[in-house]
Amino acid sequence: MARLVVDGEDVVLRLALPERLLARRREVRLPLTAVRAVSVEPDWWRGLRGLPRSARWLPDRFCLGEWRHAEGRDFVAVRAHGPVVLVDLRPSAPFGRLAVSTPDPEGVVRAIRQVA
Repeated sequence: MARLVVDGEDVVLRLALPERLLARRREVRLPLTAVRAVSVEPDWWRGLRGLPRSARWLPDRFCLGEWRHAEGRDFVAVRAHGPVVLVDLRPSAPFGRLAVSTPDPEGVVRAIRQVA
């Protein structure tokens, strides 16, 4: 399962090995200054915007990778049927949003808010 952590001055989305293989990426690293807002969305599907671009998904199971929408692109690592951490980013960041399923979404949000 993906992990969203604060590493010094960065927010880092670390992918597990199976996720790395599907997404063709080890991690997404962004500076804390790029974070505009962070929250927990109880309905996993509400964190998704647009359509998958270079993403893998299995309906009603998971969504992983880059999604394109009218405002740009998001990176998602979402498992169905659980809460999702939404990290909305400033326009200077390469993505508009990170949407991540984590084991402790409230703890992740607290950690990011504490540092940001």
